[in-house]
Amino acid sequence: MQWVARLATRMSFKASQMVCKAVLNWAPATETIEQVVLGMGRDAAPFMKQLKAPSGDGEVLVIEVDGKCPPTATEAELAKRRGQRKPKHEKDCPCGCQRHRGQAKRQARGSKKRRKKGDKSKNGKEVSVVVMYTLKRGDDGKLHGPINKKLYATFAGRKAAALWARAEATKRGFGPDTTKTVQIVLDGAKGLKHRLEPLFPKAIFTLDVCHVVERLWALGHHFHKEGSEELKAWVEDLKTLVYAGQAKELVERLDKILRATPKNGPGTKGRRTALLKQIGYLQPRLEMMRYGKWIEQDLVIASGQVEGAVRYLVGERFDCAGMRWTQRKAEALLHLRCIELNGDWEKFEAWFQGKTLRRLERGQRVRVLSNQPLTLAEAA
Repeated sequence: MQWVARLATRMSFKASQMVCKAVLNWAPATETIEQVVLGMGRDAAPFMKQLKAPSGDGEVLVIEVDGKCPPTATEAELAKRRGQRKPKHEKDCPCGCQRHRGQAKRQARGSKKRRKKGDKSKNGKEVSVVVMYTLKRGDDGKLHGPINKKLYATFAGRKAAALWARAEATKRGFGPDTTKTVQIVLDGAKGLKHRLEPLFPKAIFTLDVCHVVERLWALGHHFHKEGSEELKAWVEDLKTLVYAGQAKELVERLDKILRATPKNGPGTKGRRTALLKQIGYLQPRLEMMRYGKWIEQDLVIASGQVEGAVRYLVGERFDCAGMRWTQRKAEALLHLRCIELNGDWEKFEAWFQGKTLRRLERGQRVRVLSNQPLTLAEAA
């Protein structure tokens, strides 16, 4: 069961079944693999909570937070899956080949309704992803790492992710009143800083510099032609202010460009709208853009670690073609995948087996397989 569950954290249930068949000459049904994941996934969150803090941490704690929306099934899709199967059509030719079988199905079904806008929407629901690691200052004066990197992800919302970060940071010796440096790197999403700031009152909140630069490029397209040297020079000039930590001067420069942009004329409305939007984005985040100071201290100014984690933790397993998840079932697999990618699977196996044996010794009935999804509150 543990081997099958570990396979399922890396590949689809169908692919796990094929690997079992190739290696063991035996394979469980995909429904059974799902039940193993749900059964073992119920203990994933308690296991992560009881894990001891890693040894050999550095003196600077870095927390990076981001999110991704994998596809989830709509109520209409779930009703279709769970409904009664239609009877098989009779063979349209003696050989029963796939081509004529498909034609028979289409004729019996009739013409499809014309697709409307949004019919192919993946109905994405956000997974909050947290990456936590430390940095250690070397003899050269630079901060080296990442050290003891840990991943966490949940469908339970940004609040649940923030609470995990707070508990894990305290466990690692960076409590709310710590005098050591704690840095939190975010994109500009609303609500992230609001959730984390009360839990980390002394932390350095940093806006991912890549998001700022991307916005400057998007803004520059309103003034200069794509791929032109003028566009490149325009953006590079503003980037100098960004990396120097002169965020206030950057906003003043954009405001000056706004005042110089005519209110009437071809293309001016789009330019003014883009400038107002960019100024409105930067103005409340000036304190999160002191990049010059942080570069001098060799602190983190971009969220590359969590961007990569979003891609391989969530994207490679939950956002593949044809996949449609339910949040409560996906949560169990998501936590198991965190354990696997954190390198804690052998510890989880031993902990899970020990817990199961203790229950058996007390005379309790134990069933690992489960078809009951987790509640998100329970999973958090």
